[in-house]
Amino acid sequence: MRVSDPTHALSDALPAGYTARPLGLADLDAAYAVYAAAQVADSGMVALERADIEADWSRPSMDLAHDTVGVLDAAGVLVGAVEVARRGTRAEAAVTRAARGLGVGTWLAGWAERRSAAVGAASVGQTVPRGSAGQRLLEGRGYRPGWTSWVLELPEGAEITDRALPVGYSVRMAETSRDLEGAYEVIQTAFAEWSDRTGETFDEWAAGTVRRPGFEPWNLRVVVVQDAVVGACFTVVDERGCGFIGQVAVAREHRGRGLAQALLADGFRGAREHGAVRSELSTDSRTGALGLYQRVGMRVAATWVHLVHDHEAADGPSPA
Repeated sequence: MRVSDPTHALSDALPAGYTARPLGLADLDAAYAVYAAAQVADSGMVALERADIEADWSRPSMDLAHDTVGVLDAAGVLVGAVEVARRGTRAEAAVTRAARGLGVGTWLAGWAERRSAAVGAASVGQTVPRGSAGQRLLEGRGYRPGWTSWVLELPEGAEITDRALPVGYSVRMAETSRDLEGAYEVIQTAFAEWSDRTGETFDEWAAGTVRRPGFEPWNLRVVVVQDAVVGACFTVVDERGCGFIGQVAVAREHRGRGLAQALLADGFRGAREHGAVRSELSTDSRTGALGLYQRVGMRVAATWVHLVHDHEAADGPSPA
């Protein structure tokens, strides 16, 4: 399949004086500022940090020259950004408050749809704060509901209850390449049970975890039995002093033994020991795990919705 560049076909839809170009590593700070400002405007909180964008952009599958685009105003300031990832199935877009109402968001949505279709995806989805301008824009373009996502918080000062492990199990840092491969396999297998995302290679997974900017060995903890990894938890402390559990999973045959709760408690404790005053994680309605997190003392802090655009013949041919 010939993969074409959607930018040119939509260039005339930008406001007068605005321009678009692919993003590059030199745009990291500006792109983070756009995404963070949009999240504050829409939800009152920032749910990412610069390292998250840098990690995403370092994935082997990410082609910045073709999978990203930024919109600049007449003064050359970045006011909008979008990236299309996971083989065209996911998009992340944002527009600063000052540039809203001008058609920039509509332009970015159209670009993402065309880029997704051009690389052969059947659909593209975006996760946006519930009730936000982004939700209204996407629903107005015919996006259908996918799932509901929640940001859960362990508040400052919350008690972290010790969770005993069954005899023979222990929690420790991932120390060897075998541990890393084991953690990767457990996480990928568990996530594949409910997620529609395409499977990640080890290098794709590592870019967002053990090769993420600022990674420290304590970030990845594993549950082992007879030296085999059967559970894993990846935790960081972000720039706000907030612990964030990015991934937690237990192998199916070892569930129902309290391993997930033990990993969560261990992750919260590790984050607190490294400066976190509170902790967060995200989950969604496909996992059935909301109750688990609430049982360890977490509460819903924000609700997001995932909306999906299905590519159809009516959309017309991919732009040349």
